[in-house]
Amino acid sequence: MKLTRYTDFGIRILMYVAVQHPRENLFRIAEVTEVFELSSNHVAKIIHHLGKLGYIDTIRGKSGGFKLAVEPEDINLGQLIRQLENSLAPIDCDEPRCRFTTACKFKGVLGRAVAAYLAVLDEYTLADIVVNKAELLATLPEQFIPLTFVES
Repeated sequence: MKLTRYTDFGIRILMYVAVQHPRENLFRIAEVTEVFELSSNHVAKIIHHLGKLGYIDTIRGKSGGFKLAVEPEDINLGQLIRQLENSLAPIDCDEPRCRFTTACKFKGVLGRAVAAYLAVLDEYTLADIVVNKAELLATLPEQFIPLTFVES
């Protein structure tokens, strides 16, 4: 099972914000764009979507930005991925149309595999994948490492 780039980038953005807690920190799209070398239009779409889903708060205006709306331990990875992915179907039996579709047992096997994949993701939260905060922060360009981390 492969996640789309959209979901991958959404998770990266949430990880970035989570490792730089506390929740009152505001981040800008330009910062995320520079850190991950992504298109600002793509990042803006993801930020907007994460805001609509309630994972981040967006503040408009000159001194605006975005921040986590909920604690990292309240963001379940399985639920997040279900919300960000357009489809979790591992194959498309209609394009090109497969002759076996009406009698195929493989679809059921793949369905069980996707369910198992999601069941594992349901066991984890954003907090679980940023527990190694110091290591994650150390991978960032120096200008994006919070002063509190550099001083400690």
